[in-house]
Amino acid sequence: MRLEFLLIKVWIMRILQVNTSDFEGGAAAIAWNLFTSYRNRGHDSSLVVGRKHSSDTSVYEIPRATVFGFWGQSLQALDGRLKLHDSHVRGVWRLRSIIRTFSKVWPEMERNLGWEDFNFPGTRRLLDLVDEIPDIIHLHNLHGGYFDLRNLPSLSRRVPTLMTLHDAWPLSGHCAHSLTCERWRTGCGNCPDPTISPSIPRDGTVHNWRRKRSIYRRSQLYVATPSQWLMDKVRASILQEAILEARVIPNGIDTAVFSPADRKSARGQMNLPLDARILVFVAAHHIKNHPFKDYATLEATLDMVGREYRDRNKLLFIAIGEDGPTEKRGNVELRFLPYVHESKKMALYYQSADIYVHAAKADTFPNSILEALACGTPVVATGVGGIPEQIENGETGIITKPADPFDMAQAIRRLFDDNQLRHSMGEQAAESVRKRFSLERQVDDYLSWYQQIIEGQKTYALSKHT
Repeated sequence: MRLEFLLIKVWIMRILQVNTSDFEGGAAAIAWNLFTSYRNRGHDSSLVVGRKHSSDTSVYEIPRATVFGFWGQSLQALDGRLKLHDSHVRGVWRLRSIIRTFSKVWPEMERNLGWEDFNFPGTRRLLDLVDEIPDIIHLHNLHGGYFDLRNLPSLSRRVPTLMTLHDAWPLSGHCAHSLTCERWRTGCGNCPDPTISPSIPRDGTVHNWRRKRSIYRRSQLYVATPSQWLMDKVRASILQEAILEARVIPNGIDTAVFSPADRKSARGQMNLPLDARILVFVAAHHIKNHPFKDYATLEATLDMVGREYRDRNKLLFIAIGEDGPTEKRGNVELRFLPYVHESKKMALYYQSADIYVHAAKADTFPNSILEALACGTPVVATGVGGIPEQIENGETGIITKPADPFDMAQAIRRLFDDNQLRHSMGEQAAESVRKRFSLERQVDDYLSWYQQIIEGQKTYALSKHT
């Protein structure tokens, strides 16, 4: 047992995490696994979310009060002062009516200008939701319509605050991934695609970028990313001005759930054909139209592989994250299934697959790739974002060129035709995750860093008073 784990076990910390949701998407899975792991180790662990789905009493939802922008709040305050004169000053009631109408219209005006919506006053009550002030706050996804980023300066000065980036939204004027655009480095503007998630109705990216820079300049943050690729972007961005310390801490997978199993047994439990070649792909939602996945490349890949195997094994492609009817493309059957929230059921799909296939335009550090590897399933994936940091090319999977169906099809055919290679890659994949990407390792890394941050803050506070 590692020495730092023993030290962490003795010191009980109050840890408050914040995320958009407790059960939707990759960031939610990471935050939830950390939340439960901290509690299992004896820490006071809480999770604050914008939308709560669980019944856990240590998960709190940020109040969704009526939202008004800065000017809206100012007008409301003016309305309150005028109310004192309503009964004895002629015309005040009419002025108050105009002010109330305009204060409600203002947020809509901001949205129409393409300004990101930070008007969530419930954020100011974040620390009031828990019984005691936490020792540390750990922020995850802050977009998704629930968090007022303008609270970062006061929050980070009151309690040590760590932010884990799961995408590049904090660095840009609106988008979670900028794809080929590099304007996030210099101030945004002339946005090539305001519809990229999180979308805005028109190009307000210059305002959004400058507002974020102003917030960061007044904040003090510890910043983590799951991949070096994203950390390199952070170091070149406006967020760099807020950083007290930064670390790359890869995501961790619960290897007690995601682990190798007998493929025939897994297929039997999922009612999948025993004699088929099975490919699996997972996305949280809308696989066909996901802005950062590459379904077009997958379709073209399947066509190529299907032609090769027309007179051989049946090919079954299972797309998890898109509810829809089964399709036939030549020799390939495509099954579309809604996203699976139950980890054990998801593991059975990975364990049933011959290969996990992941085509993307941008991706930070997808949990699905780690889960598939942990289940002993070799991965064929596009070499974008942090994906090359997950796969040991040629050993645990094969990395292919972006938007290149021929390269992806060639990699799939290679693994289909060489059973020994596919089996060997699967064994190495599971071992790699156990060594590099286990949940235990991730929990150890964060708890150790929390302790260092809290001790450092206490030492600094003492030095100021001596």
